[in-house]
Amino acid sequence: MRIGNCSGFYGDRLSAMREMLEGGQLDYLTGDYLAELTMLILGKDTMKDASLGYAKTFVRQVEDCLGLALERGVKIVSNAGGLNPAGLADKLREVASGLGLDPAIAHVEGDDVRALGFADALTANAYLGGFGIAAALQAGADIVVTGRVTDASLVVGPAVAHHGWTPTSYDELAGAVVAGHVLECGCQATGGNFSGFRSLPHTGQPLGFPLAEIAADGSSVITKHDGTGGAVTVDTVTAQLLYEIQSTRYLNPDVTTLLDTVELSQAGPDRVSITGVRGEAPPERLKVCVNELGGFRNTVELVLTGLDIDAKADWVREQLAPALTAAEVTWTRSALPPLDADTEEGASALLRCTVKDAKPDPVGRGFTAAAVELALASYPGFTMTAPPAAPTPFGIYRAEYVDRSAVTHTVVHADGRREVVPDPPERSSADPAAGRRPSPYPARPDSLTRRAPLGSFVHARSGDKGGDANLGLWVVHDGSEQYDARVTWLAKLITPRKVRELVPEAADLDVEVHVLPNLGGVNVLIRGLLGDGVAASTRFDPQAKGLGEWVRSRMVNIQEDLL
Repeated sequence: MRIGNCSGFYGDRLSAMREMLEGGQLDYLTGDYLAELTMLILGKDTMKDASLGYAKTFVRQVEDCLGLALERGVKIVSNAGGLNPAGLADKLREVASGLGLDPAIAHVEGDDVRALGFADALTANAYLGGFGIAAALQAGADIVVTGRVTDASLVVGPAVAHHGWTPTSYDELAGAVVAGHVLECGCQATGGNFSGFRSLPHTGQPLGFPLAEIAADGSSVITKHDGTGGAVTVDTVTAQLLYEIQSTRYLNPDVTTLLDTVELSQAGPDRVSITGVRGEAPPERLKVCVNELGGFRNTVELVLTGLDIDAKADWVREQLAPALTAAEVTWTRSALPPLDADTEEGASALLRCTVKDAKPDPVGRGFTAAAVELALASYPGFTMTAPPAAPTPFGIYRAEYVDRSAVTHTVVHADGRREVVPDPPERSSADPAAGRRPSPYPARPDSLTRRAPLGSFVHARSGDKGGDANLGLWVVHDGSEQYDARVTWLAKLITPRKVRELVPEAADLDVEVHVLPNLGGVNVLIRGLLGDGVAASTRFDPQAKGLGEWVRSRMVNIQEDLL
């Protein structure tokens, strides 16, 4: 089966659905629109209008492409239903009727678990698996929309329907989970956010969206349509595989995927083969994404130019102090500019003050007016990057877990028939220490070393898992005879202690390092680096998207024979 992706987030390229349908043969087309932050955004939408709660851009894409999809026999599967999959299904029927079309549209529900009593929850959604999607497709659905399923479930469901796998086809399901994880973020598998971007062919074409050819045994080939931009290589696929995972045991509702069994190989131009994936029974409980309204926040950003940067910052902080009545006040400053900078911007640093409180008043005019009133009464060169804005609400994310028996995974078929998806027949408990880096690491002593950037032959990909930061590091596939030695060196180097040295912000945080030798790298979890999650974080990079590139730029001691 050939299954493609046309969206990695709510706001991705609007033309991608048509590009994927017109670009080549597909059996299924998926779109991922949900993230932890998106659920909060959709929750705020429902506070304004209870009929909303789904990704409105998906409706526009379907309106544009439905006739083409039906003509080509491509079935569409998406989690764009968000908090209101039934409402989205009804909206799509309305759109189809207006186009003179009559597709079979089903939806999956049961993920909304607010009724279980999560305190102060604006949204609380359990991550469902792919068997509900499979049931809808096997019953003849042309379009299946869901609420909060795992991102990989959008691929697992069609694979189950296509190949007839059972709930105990663990290796096959695990292979589909890996393929789904590679596809879920769209162009990140074809060169987007890739630290080796300079090696990509720059043809002027937008990066193509990925697709997978999934075999009956769960193995797959990741590729893209001919003539699209970017590339599919072992490194671009590894970049996505190491994105936002945790240990070597990747827990999904349908299967526990053993990431340390994944084997990648270049099977041709823009073709990467994924084989060897093993799976075990799924976990006992389901993860729940809980978002609650945390309060209100505001920020002023001041420009400090030229000499005496530290003294200027100290003075304005002292002047603003009496107006800072919010419950949380965070000051951050960018790096000091170099001496004798040849542009004014280059001679400047940014000083930010971010305030958060349960109520809007302490972060409103009392805060912003105090900053504005200093314009002619503070440090020389006082200016802001933008006028202060009104307070904005922020949310707090947390992960919870519930027994499967508390969740009713339900398919509402195109004819209105309701079908409850049974729980898996077997469960397992994953060892949280599986794949944890051993200490001391078995490797030969270092030889003569030289100071060089970690990124000299190491790629990185980073992101957020709630309040935790995820950092994947792996050795570039550049044909070097030193590849195996480089992999050993990297696994030896990256200890929790070394991570805290490379990322001083993590000095007092828990750090986990998991080794993935088949992928030539390690996965690092920095617990709590992002505070209460992206919507509440006051960090400069709240989703840790640039964390990997910063770490690659850090200087380390590298054995000369590896360079």
